Amino acid sequence: MKRSRFFFDKRDYELLAIVRDVLERDPSLQETRTLLGAQLHPHGIKEMAASSGLRIAYAAIHLLGSLQKGQAGQRLDALRSLYAEALSRAHSTLRKNTARVLLQIMKELVRAEGDDARRLVLARDFRAAASGKPRIIKNELAKYHLLEMPEEWNQIAFDHHVHDFNTKGRKSPTHLIMDAWIKGIRTLTVVYYNYVRPEVVSELLEAASIMNMKVRIGIELPALFRGKYIQIVWAPRGFTDQQDFINFFSKMPVREFFKEQERVFAYQQRYVFETLDVFNTRHRKDISDLYGIDCPMLDREGFLDFVGVGQVSMYHLAKYIYTLIMPLMHRRVEELRAAYSDADEEERNRISTLVAEMNCIDSETIIARRLAPRNNPEIRDPLVHREDPDLPSLLGLSPNELLTMLAHLHSGYRATLKLTDLSIVDVLELLYDCKGMITHLEIFNLKDVTEGKISPDLEIINELQLALNHGNVVELKRIVHAIIEKIDGKLAGRSNAPVDSRKVRLVEILFDIETLQSYYRDLSLKSRIGSDSTGRSRHLYGMGLVITETVPALERGKERRSRERIPVTATVHKRITFIPKTSFMGFAQVWYRIMRLLPGGVWLGYTTIKDWVVRDYALHPGTQGNITILGGIQKECDNGLVLEKTEKEPERIPCRYLNSGLRNVLKVLIGFVPAFLTFALTKDWWLLAYCGAFIWFGITGFRNILQSVLGGGGLIRSPLLRWNSYVSWDRITDSLFFTGFSVPLLDYLVKSLLLDKALGINTTTSPLMLYSIMALANGLYITSHNLFRGLPKSAAFGNFFRSILSIPLAVAFNAIVGGMLTLADVPGVNLILQRWAAVISKAASDCVAGVIEGLADRGNNMRMRFLDYKEKLNQLFETFSCLELQCPEVDLLEVLKSPKEFLCLISTQGKELETLLYVHALDFLYFWMYQPRSRSMLKRLMRTMSPHERRIFVGSQKILLRKREISQIFLDGLVGRHFSKPLAFYLDRSGEYLDSLSRMNRKIEEARTRRKGRFGFVSAMLSR
Repeated sequence: MKRSRFFFDKRDYELLAIVRDVLERDPSLQETRTLLGAQLHPHGIKEMAASSGLRIAYAAIHLLGSLQKGQAGQRLDALRSLYAEALSRAHSTLRKNTARVLLQIMKELVRAEGDDARRLVLARDFRAAASGKPRIIKNELAKYHLLEMPEEWNQIAFDHHVHDFNTKGRKSPTHLIMDAWIKGIRTLTVVYYNYVRPEVVSELLEAASIMNMKVRIGIELPALFRGKYIQIVWAPRGFTDQQDFINFFSKMPVREFFKEQERVFAYQQRYVFETLDVFNTRHRKDISDLYGIDCPMLDREGFLDFVGVGQVSMYHLAKYIYTLIMPLMHRRVEELRAAYSDADEEERNRISTLVAEMNCIDSETIIARRLAPRNNPEIRDPLVHREDPDLPSLLGLSPNELLTMLAHLHSGYRATLKLTDLSIVDVLELLYDCKGMITHLEIFNLKDVTEGKISPDLEIINELQLALNHGNVVELKRIVHAIIEKIDGKLAGRSNAPVDSRKVRLVEILFDIETLQSYYRDLSLKSRIGSDSTGRSRHLYGMGLVITETVPALERGKERRSRERIPVTATVHKRITFIPKTSFMGFAQVWYRIMRLLPGGVWLGYTTIKDWVVRDYALHPGTQGNITILGGIQKECDNGLVLEKTEKEPERIPCRYLNSGLRNVLKVLIGFVPAFLTFALTKDWWLLAYCGAFIWFGITGFRNILQSVLGGGGLIRSPLLRWNSYVSWDRITDSLFFTGFSVPLLDYLVKSLLLDKALGINTTTSPLMLYSIMALANGLYITSHNLFRGLPKSAAFGNFFRSILSIPLAVAFNAIVGGMLTLADVPGVNLILQRWAAVISKAASDCVAGVIEGLADRGNNMRMRFLDYKEKLNQLFETFSCLELQCPEVDLLEVLKSPKEFLCLISTQGKELETLLYVHALDFLYFWMYQPRSRSMLKRLMRTMSPHERRIFVGSQKILLRKREISQIFLDGLVGRHFSKPLAFYLDRSGEYLDSLSRMNRKIEEARTRRKGRFGFVSAMLSR
């Protein structure tokens, strides 16, 4: 990619330098670890010590790089910081989708090692996405094959079967949860083989809690059924909280059961090690001879180091072999490339065939050609040949015996039967034998479908499931009869055929069908759908599925064209829950009650929560359903092994990567040209001809600046923020670009050609009609370009109605200007008004827009401050709850009345609690001084607090008086090594903040007292 001074910004290079700097740091350094502190708010004091880009980069690097055992705590800290930072950067209406894009781009940026050109592009993409512009976010989602999800985050996106690196997956539990959230998945079942360690459970559940995801843990266990092993996924449930679940895995019966399962796994993995030995003795030489390389001997210790914390599997062995031979094959291709030019035609064909075959080798190929049981007949599979005296007793349990044992471990559980290679006869018999202990069927597994291991009877199995759930005995009998007739058909052609034991069993079930139906009368047999994804294979689907009805409407058409759907239809219903609004303030409580009584006031008196409920799943092979696959698949393998290397032409840099300053200038110029030409070519008065475009652009620019300043705080904004701190110059240039094209539309086409010349409507004949039609035309234009830019429909159509509101204002402006000109005895008033009609209409429209969009900016800033304060206040009250538990004999509310007593009490409660209170107070100080609309939001929140909560909040801020102690924690590394600026800010501004907070609290108390007096008087009068 060509470098040019016309492309990219200084800030792009700064972000690139930040990422490079973080990658080169030692992750164990305290100065970088403090960036991940959960107590420091992303919009708080640490903004002064490190940029958001640096903090996100460090968290992503730390998370992706900490894959070793024992680093779970560091991974969780990194995930917590990464999630908070990404959400804090997203200020638009697409907050969660913006955060998903930022996380995805940062992952790509971290992984693009050694490719500075790509990193530079990603740095610009990251900064552009941080703006939250809907069009940019939608484009980035499409680029990374991510579906846009509803901001309510109520989509039904799930995967009931995935793996992390503790089995055969590639990702740590924390990394897996982050990637699932980026894809938009809300429910996940992580499956482990035979056993799971408590520390793994703890990491997985904590990561899910951070990302607000619902995670289940399943243990896949083998059970002996009719001479073969079936797989059942056991998922304990019914725990009070996360800690209760973790404690369950630490109980003695569960630990003993897992110890037995570890013996089962050790017994099973013998087959893998025996396969490794056979590879060394036989397959290694074959590969060396076939490809002309010296395939190395496989070392067990090296293989175990490669597996790491995972469970040894055949896939691990294949991947290990792949990583060892691929560098050798690259060197071999270099040799063949040199020999290719001098070879004859036959030799060239042989070399081409050999290189093409080497280019297509991957882990699946190695398993199929070298490691599969059919290729190693000398090894006896322990799960097939069960006469071994060392066979663990658990491998001899039937499904009923296994599930009975699990039920004794914990009464609440889900048991999912995997349908891999199972027939309808197997499933029916298993459901009957297990007496309702099987609670779910895995009706669709993407891995099985891709590998051709799908059950041939899936459709009739699903019919059986639906018949059981609906209590349809007639349908149930029909299915059993059909199965028996199918068996009779197979036996019909045999002479002297013995009585089939399975037929006898089925007849027994038929005569006891009421019992079978009773097992699922009260608890239905549910479905599970999963990808069985490990994150390693390029030939299998990645994780994630979503029900299409639950994503935004525009995304449904896109995913239908670009994504595959599975042949399953989910019956879903939208559910709206109404929760009565409450308030601590009496008059607000009365208002809500009145609204709930009025027709149509339900939306004002209640908070609504919208979600979806799944009734059941219907399987229909050969026909697409309404469940879309979120993960991709790569049909072809490419190791980059080619004989002829083609020189890539330098990539042209797209215009969107132009230097921001240059791009903004070009946007203004492109918009200015049609505006200037329209005035210059159609006006004969020099003022309008040569200054009209400047006046037009001046109105638009002034309106944008004014609405940004007013939205950010107006005259009562923080003294530390200048007016231009609130202004987005990129937003202003976008506005100027589009307003330039409105000049020929409004002034020439609509006003002059259509209205004046064609219809005879002007300021003299009908000023109301003139300004009404111009306002409607302007509204249609604004709405169309808003939709083109990808703004929400509510904003786009809201701008249309703003133009309607501008009609009376434009008529008033016209009358005022006309009156002033008449009083000044200016000749030709009507002609002057006609010339300036477009400008007057523009001024009226922008006046209305300035108010409406200024209020919208204010609302967005208030929303962000509400989220900031809500999170920080929750942390503060949690800290005080801990303090209450540590000091049961102390009345904290009384202590808070005296700052001196409170500070003395805090100093006796330990360094950690004291530091937490310092951090909370510093973040609140930073909010107050630097975040737009923080003062208005804090005042509003303090009014809604109870007196006790307000006393806790205001009293806790007095801890800022301990300047020596707080200065010391800055020196000790609270915000890293760049502490001078935040320390100086604290020392300079903490006193001013405390004074302002005390005045605000005093006014709120006085207003509350007056209000109580008025309510008391009214109540007394009513009681008389």
